[in-house]
Amino acid sequence: MKITDVAAAAGVAPMTVSRVLNTPDRVSEATALKVREAIERLGYVPNLIAGGLSSRRSRMIAAIVPTIASPMFSAPVQTFTDVLGQAGYHVMLGLSGYKPDGEDALIRAVLTRRPDGLLLTGASHSPAVRRLLKDAGVPVVEIWDAAEHPTDMLVGFDHAELGVAVADFFAAGGHTRFMIFAAGDPRAAARREGFVRRVAQHGGTLVAERTLPAPSGIIDGRLALRAVAPLLTERTALFGSSDNVAFGAMEEARALGIAVPQRLAICGFGDFELSRGCEPPITTVSVDGAEMGRVAAENLLARMNGRAAPRRVLVPSRIIERAST
Repeated sequence: MKITDVAAAAGVAPMTVSRVLNTPDRVSEATALKVREAIERLGYVPNLIAGGLSSRRSRMIAAIVPTIASPMFSAPVQTFTDVLGQAGYHVMLGLSGYKPDGEDALIRAVLTRRPDGLLLTGASHSPAVRRLLKDAGVPVVEIWDAAEHPTDMLVGFDHAELGVAVADFFAAGGHTRFMIFAAGDPRAAARREGFVRRVAQHGGTLVAERTLPAPSGIIDGRLALRAVAPLLTERTALFGSSDNVAFGAMEEARALGIAVPQRLAICGFGDFELSRGCEPPITTVSVDGAEMGRVAAENLLARMNGRAAPRRVLVPSRIIERAST
């Protein structure tokens, strides 16, 4: 797709399209609107790299994650950056948040810089973004997901199966009453779905479930437990969508005089330092994020250098049992 195609579709000169992209204040609003509609309709992505560069490679990789507020994304991003740095690439980090339109806008902006590769979090994207990625012809690796049909390459794990594993762990400990506090993002929702489904298969009772803001923190965990505390009349098992949520719930339980783990058993997710250093230490699900980042970087390097790479790789996860259960 070229700028002349956009100009023809909008019924303007190529120079006008260029002005809309670079100096929109020099173009009337009506003309700019026609050009933007043509750009959107055609899926055109402008090339902002100077045409006189001797190499077509930018040596830049874009990594897009929802947030840096959560430690769970730090390990894969760090190893991804380290491996690519050793190969002479620079990683540009972008934060998409948890709203689909935030990711769409960021991916579109990143592609204008013509990166040599992309790392995306999750495999759920809008049809417009999928079309952009396909047309851009840039190698893409998605992490933190287990989609059967990734956009290009995927390195991740199955969130629903992880939820199933936690329900099995609690059931093996004799629990029959369950709660779940899950953030309102697709991956936490998948963990919730697996957990709830397995609880039902075990014949257990789901006493309460709470949907928390994404990303969720310690205060969210405290407030959620405060809201359901009257239901804790018998021994209950709680699955939190992150260790921060689990820690917040445990702190609120302590404040309310609810014994952990005698009355409330708690399992988190992420194996944060917080879950190892608190008292009692929190049982958690650990995913090898560093391995995820390493494999993602190596597969992306292979593709950028014309070699084949696996389309889908799943990294291991395990439940680390501690005193909170």
